[in-house]
Amino acid sequence: MEQTVEQKLEALYELQTIHTKIDKIRQTRGELPMEVADLEDDVAGLETRIQKIKAELDDLEDAIVNRKNMIKEAQALIKKYETQQNNVKNNREFDALAKEIEIQGLEIQVCEKKIKEYQYEIKTKTDVYESAAQNLEDRKKDLEVKKAELATITSETQKEEEVLLTQAEKANEKIDERLLFAYNRLRGNFKNGLAVVTIERDSCSGCFNKIPPQRQSDIRQRKKIIVCEHCGRILIDETMSEDIKSEAV
Repeated sequence: MEQTVEQKLEALYELQTIHTKIDKIRQTRGELPMEVADLEDDVAGLETRIQKIKAELDDLEDAIVNRKNMIKEAQALIKKYETQQNNVKNNREFDALAKEIEIQGLEIQVCEKKIKEYQYEIKTKTDVYESAAQNLEDRKKDLEVKKAELATITSETQKEEEVLLTQAEKANEKIDERLLFAYNRLRGNFKNGLAVVTIERDSCSGCFNKIPPQRQSDIRQRKKIIVCEHCGRILIDETMSEDIKSEAV
């Protein structure tokens, strides 16, 4: 059975009333859901950064161990060549061994220089690591507090919200698809989510612009769906809103 315009308007206002109650419940949570999500992102980012720094520190420690082993090998070769120098038969062999000893000595110097560079990097990265770890600890504490606050607020209103969401689903079924699409688009256009509003003091209660007397008369006749010329919201007369509220009671 085809709905009358009045029935369509009543269905729209009923849905708007339910959505307004849901919006108010969600407003009590304020920015908490967003703050929790941001903190979760911060924690994940810091954990990834800390893991990366830890891996870099491990690599530097391994590099130091490798360089120390290279020094030991060079020192062993120097001792070997020095021993061999005592048994050479001519200056040519002696000079060749001296050259090898010099090369190993330079290798030791390079390794010692690298070790100092690695140790400096370790100190710098350790400072960054400790700062990030402290930051992570602080963020985790903040996240626990915010989650607890959100959980408390949510638990207090969850049942009421679930009931209202069920009511909204049923109210959706009373509205044809095209009209429902327009309603939802309007809700998305306004921060307060008001798509259907009443006439108050000869004005649109959504944008507070004056409504001409003839247009008010047309709205009260409920013969067609009329939108505000200024904000585009669907307009209903004040008596309809009062009638629906009294029926709900």
